[in-house]
Amino acid sequence: MTLAPTLITLDALVPGQSGTVIHIAPCAADAGAGVDVTRRLMELGFVPGESIRMLKRLPGGDPVAVKVGDSTFALRRFEASLVSVKPE
Repeated sequence: MTLAPTLITLDALVPGQSGTVIHIAPCAADAGAGVDVTRRLMELGFVPGESIRMLKRLPGGDPVAVKVGDSTFALRRFEASLVSVKPE
């Protein structure tokens, strides 16, 4: 019997917690905004299999600082909520 891994979204990671990117969800706002947020995240390195670490979040939770590979990014909370992560 195999148990499915527990997945959470990136915005649910606590500072200092690491994980692996599993999936990037399509953003419903993309159609109206004219910006492909999902594609942008993937271009920045948020791709399945990549290691990720939550560095910091400001009071209120927005934005968050995240390390992906050797790069550090600040993401809005709704952007972080699109990234499914398997926590370590």
